[in-house]
Amino acid sequence: MKKKYRAIIVDDERLARKDLRSLLTENGKIEIIGEADSVGSAVDLINQYDPDIIFLDVQMPGESGFDLLSKIDLKARVIFVTAYDEYAIRAFEVDAVDYLLKPVNPERLRIAIERIEKEESARPTTLPPLSYDATMFININNHLKFIKINSIICIQAVADYSKLFFTDGKSGLVSKSMTEWENRLPQNHFSRIHRSTIINMEYILRVEEWFNNTYRIYMKGIEAPLNMSRRYAARLEDKFG
Repeated sequence: MKKKYRAIIVDDERLARKDLRSLLTENGKIEIIGEADSVGSAVDLINQYDPDIIFLDVQMPGESGFDLLSKIDLKARVIFVTAYDEYAIRAFEVDAVDYLLKPVNPERLRIAIERIEKEESARPTTLPPLSYDATMFININNHLKFIKINSIICIQAVADYSKLFFTDGKSGLVSKSMTEWENRLPQNHFSRIHRSTIINMEYILRVEEWFNNTYRIYMKGIEAPLNMSRRYAARLEDKFG
């Protein structure tokens, strides 16, 4: 039997919650474990049930969906469901899986859930963590090569691949997910700073505040700064602490 994801719906409009619940029931992959009509009630639900997915509206009376994310230790995946398209860029800055406009298209909803399934299926179950001085034999740019883990400056998601940037200025595509890299790389040297980026902390030049509580990280050997979302800033700070 395939896994069902435990989810909560956060939306101040009762009819919107009802419509989304109906679509999710038809999809068959989601178990709705609760609904909330405000940020305050959503915080209580999340702390009580620890859901896998949060279907989150942006505009609500008092506090917004973005305010909710700053009040919780976010482990769940977030799919925004809103009538407004102007918040899409900010949604992806906080690592949302997807941004769905009301009325929700069933096909777009299916694709959003499949994105979560793909990431789940990519998680390694038996491969051991790598040490910082390890050498890895890997297919990169369709060629099998030995690479040194400590020569990786950063890794970025590129569609279904990940792109590695090395200290010698070279780069290459590898058929591995970001989740797999995050689980295998040594945690005391590498840190995820965004849903699409992992960095080697040894090569950080400086960190600068940007906007909406996000940051830009400048790395040795990388010309353009990398974006760090609020979700991951506290983790990076803990590693340096």
